[in-house]
This record gives sequence, C-alpha cells and structure tokens, in this order.
Amino acid sequence: MPCVADWLNNPFSIVQGIFAQNVPNSDWEKKVTEYFKEKLKENNATNWVPSLNDVPVHYLKPNSLVKFRCMVQDMFDPEFYMGVYETVDPNTNARVLHFGKYRDVAECAPQQEIDLNSSQTVTSERQTFYCVPVPGESAWVKEAYISSSQARVSPSTSYTPSRHKRSYEEDEDMDLHPSKQKEQHMGSGGDIHGCVEPKRLETEASAGHHLISPNCSPPLDLNFPLPGEKGPACLVKVYESWDNFKVNDVLEVYGILSVDPVLSIVNNEERDSSALDPMECMDTAEEQRVHSPPASLVPRIHVILAQKLQHINPLLPACLNEEESKTFVSNFMSELSPVRAELLGFLTHALLGDSLAAEYLILHLISTVYARRDVLPLGKFTVNLSGCPRNSIFTEHIYRIIQQLVPASYRLQMTIENMNHSRFIPHKDYAANRLVSGVLQLASNTSLVVDETQLEQGQLDTTGVHNVTALGNLITWQKVDYDFSYHQMEFPCNINVLITSEGRSLLPSDCQVHLQPQIIPPNMEEYMNSLLTAVLPSVLNKFRIYLSLLRLLDYSISDEVTKAVEEDFVEMRKNDPESITADDLHRTLLVARFLSLSAGQTTLSRERWLRAKQLEALRKVRLQQQKCVNGNEL
Repeated sequence: MPCVADWLNNPFSIVQGIFAQNVPNSDWEKKVTEYFKEKLKENNATNWVPSLNDVPVHYLKPNSLVKFRCMVQDMFDPEFYMGVYETVDPNTNARVLHFGKYRDVAECAPQQEIDLNSSQTVTSERQTFYCVPVPGESAWVKEAYISSSQARVSPSTSYTPSRHKRSYEEDEDMDLHPSKQKEQHMGSGGDIHGCVEPKRLETEASAGHHLISPNCSPPLDLNFPLPGEKGPACLVKVYESWDNFKVNDVLEVYGILSVDPVLSIVNNEERDSSALDPMECMDTAEEQRVHSPPASLVPRIHVILAQKLQHINPLLPACLNEEESKTFVSNFMSELSPVRAELLGFLTHALLGDSLAAEYLILHLISTVYARRDVLPLGKFTVNLSGCPRNSIFTEHIYRIIQQLVPASYRLQMTIENMNHSRFIPHKDYAANRLVSGVLQLASNTSLVVDETQLEQGQLDTTGVHNVTALGNLITWQKVDYDFSYHQMEFPCNINVLITSEGRSLLPSDCQVHLQPQIIPPNMEEYMNSLLTAVLPSVLNKFRIYLSLLRLLDYSISDEVTKAVEEDFVEMRKNDPESITADDLHRTLLVARFLSLSAGQTTLSRERWLRAKQLEALRKVRLQQQKCVNGNEL
C-alpha cells in the first residue's frame, strides 16, 4: 500500500504538492482528481478508505480521505469561495499562494494576512448537497459493506473537548438539517478566522462549546425521510459536474472530511452579529440555524470524486460494464436456473404454500421502470397481494423476508392515524429555505410494502386524503409531486410497491393476486422465523444477487415474436371479446418480460409468452372464484 499515510491520512499534502508544482497553471485541479482516481484503482484501495456509513465521525481523523454512500436529500444554492488566494507577511512583505479548494476555512500562518485585493485571487463556485444515508437500507447491506472494509480507524483525539462523542445509535435523538450552505468563510471575514493560530482555535472551540450547543436552541432535525433512521447526515461539497446529480440520486463520494470546530464558532458569531445588524445578512435566523449546523453533528465532505451508483448491493460489482464485472455476471447467469428454483421454493413456503403468488412475487421483485413514454412509466409492476389474514403477523413477516432479499425497503402501515398524521410528501420550508423530507422521498429501486390489513374504519382528514392521493400517483405514474406551496414540482421515481390487503386494495395496482394458502401453520411466528433460519447465508446471498442483477439486464422483443404476439392477441379477442382488453395485453407482455428475465433470457421466446398467458389465466380464474364466494368483491 504505497504512501497510504500521504494520500489517505493527509490528502492535503498531496493537493499542496500538485498545487505548488503547477501554479499558476490552472490544470492543477484536474491533476489532483486524476491522482486520486488512479490511487483508488489500486488493489481494492476503495476498501482502505474509511466510510462515514460505518464509522462514527469522532473516530475519523479530520482532513483525512473518507467515503460516504448516500442519497441527495436537498440541494443548496451554489456558493462562492476563494479557489486560490495570496497571503502576505506585513513585516517582510513575503507573499505565498494557497489553494482554497477542499477547505471550509481559509488558512494562513501566524503573522500573515490574506490579501483580499491580490490580483492572484481566483474566485470559484461549488455546489453543496445535503445528503443522508440511503433511506430504508437493509441491515445485511450495511453489514456486508462493513465486513469488506479494510480501513483502520481509532478514536480521534483532535478537538476532543469541543465535540460530543456519540455513536449513531446515541445520536438518534440529536436532530438537525441544512439546506443552502452559508458557511463560506473565505471571502469577507474569512481571513479573521483563518489566520488565528491553531492552538487558539482549539481553545476557543472548547470555551465556546456550551454557547453553540444544540441544547440552547430548538432541537435540530436531521431531515431523514423515514422515521427511526440512524447514521450521519453530511454537507457534501461538489466542485465539478454537479449538474450530473439531482435530488434523490444515490451517490458514493470520496472526499476530504471537514469537522473544524471553528465552523460552529464562526456560524454562531454570524448569527449574533446579524441579530444586531439585519443588513449584515439577508438570511433568516432559522435559515442560518439549519444551513450551518455544528460540524461535529453534520460533517462536511469536500468531494474529490463522486459517482452515481447503479445499485447499492455490496454483493454485486459496482459497475457492470467493466470487463471483470462481465465475467462475474456470465458466471452467475450460468447457474441461474437452480437459484430461481430455490427462490421460488423459499417464497412459496413464505406465502403458505401458494406457488402462483410466489411466481408473481419474483416478477414483482425484479421489475423496474426501464423507460417513460410521455407520462407513462414502462416496466412498473405493482402487485396487490389480497387474501392476507387481517391483523395477523403474516404481513409483517412477509416484509421481513423481503427486507432480507432487497437492498432497501420500507413497510408503510396504512392505518387511519398514519394517513392523517404522517408526512408523505416533501415540502419546501421557505423560512429555513430547505426541502423538508417525507416518507415518499425514497431512492430508486426501493421496495415499498403497503400494509392495508391494518386499516380500520375511520375518517381521513385533508392530510390523509393528500397522502392517499400521493400514494396512488406514485403507483400509477411513478412520480411524487413535491409541495412548493405556490406550485407543485414533479419528481419521477422508480419504487416497487407491494400492497398486502384482505380484500381488493383501495389503491390502484397493475396486478391483483389472491393468496390461496395451502398450509395454515399453528404458530405463524415460529413458522416464519424458521424459514429464514433454515436458509444458508450463501443461498440467501445468491437470492440477493439474483434479484438485483436481473433488474439491470437489458431486454428486447424481436420483430418475429412481436408479430406472433399480435396475431395471438387478435385470436384471443376473437374467442373472448368481452374480457380481453388492451390492458390485458399490456399486463401479459409485462409478465412475459419479467418471466423471461427471471430465467436469464433477455429476449422473449414463444415458450415464455405461452407461460405468461398460462400464469395470467390461473390468476384470473382465482379472482373469479373469489368473486363467486364474496359477491362483487375482488
């Protein structure tokens, strides 16, 4: 591991070296990016970098290289900073050039001052994202990332007096959130705090700690979309190509960790001064409070490299286009058939012996929106699993099993109280200038299990009606309309929704499958728990790879098969014009698509088309039987 101490523990020394060699040439920034990109390609070097997802921030060395797997929850206004600035010694008039990139606070040695009027000063722009851990990320995903990590960390002794040391679990009640970063101290006023001796800074941080404690102000909200989430929220500062990223994207970022206590002091002083002179700062006190949180609670990451993640399954290669990844994929595809058979058996047992429901559940779990035609999302496959026992632990255990199979999921209990009191739709808080998250602000490919068996009689209030409407729009159009008070803004999404209900769901769905249990276990809890304990971890991992990988495969239908399907559909309409509709064709094509992919086939064959028709016929017969039993209810 060559020079790890330099590029991993002290990346600023590398940046400084490249900066010194290339100034005044402007391509020093590109060389810095290239240097770290090359370093991270060496022998699993990405595993040497400590992750904020795994390690509490107080165990990480300030200004070291870290990584963070996250979702962009909000985007702030761009901010300006001094990319290059010059310091001058008043006694000797000696001048030194510095870089301001990757820093929150401009630095200069004792007895030096920043020359704000220097012709060498370069003002640059950067974008700040407010990022949170991927909502609903499964425990097995976190554990797999932790076990693959080779990073060595120990509790940091830097700034100890001024920092609360809490693990993520202990941080659960400490809330906070930002939205448009205003802590740029490299312009006016930056030199005041940037030129203090480090020892003095540390003393000030210690002395000022109680003044800036979150306990002195209302609780700060970390703005996680889902209740009960743990982990760090971060201000991620992006320097290049930030237009490639948008809200709700899942990113992996590599950058320099900034937890400088001086940030909290400066922000506190700014708040005090602006209270005295409102013209000093146009931001409201609330906006400053949520945009400039203590760095010990919401650390800053100055991004050197960032990439959008295709998926967050740690058992799969990060990028499937590389040569090594293609070998992995072809090897796994060669043993796909037995994996599918085992998964079908496992889900059949979970669904109390119902193999038809298990088939449809597999198709649902590998479904994904692959394209949009105008407003219509293609590839969504929301399944309504009706016939579930009411007020039973069955649906809870079905969710637990799904949780063990997919990388991110959430169970939404559809009770009157939840509908009326939960915040589903993210909305813009103009006073704090931030996007306040909601339950439906989820990352792409999250599995959302809506449990309707909990629904009792009651009255939905205005919030409840809005929430149910938002759920319906998510299912039908795969979009959520965020509330910006004066208007709504459409955010497209790709969420797999499974609805468990007793009768037919109140919500729309693409496909209703009525559960027909073949076995009724005397002890449901014991039966369901034994299912998971009986599966070998290696087999469970194969299920996880299977479901994630098949979502990423391309699929096509040849002209020949398309023509055969059209002719078949015309024949079906002739035989049964009343019950065969265009919707039936669309659904059968979807079933055929996912049936083909589930067998590892990326084109539709005649055999798979016939099998899809057979599954649909069985499903419809079952619904008709249920209709006969319950009258009009489907």
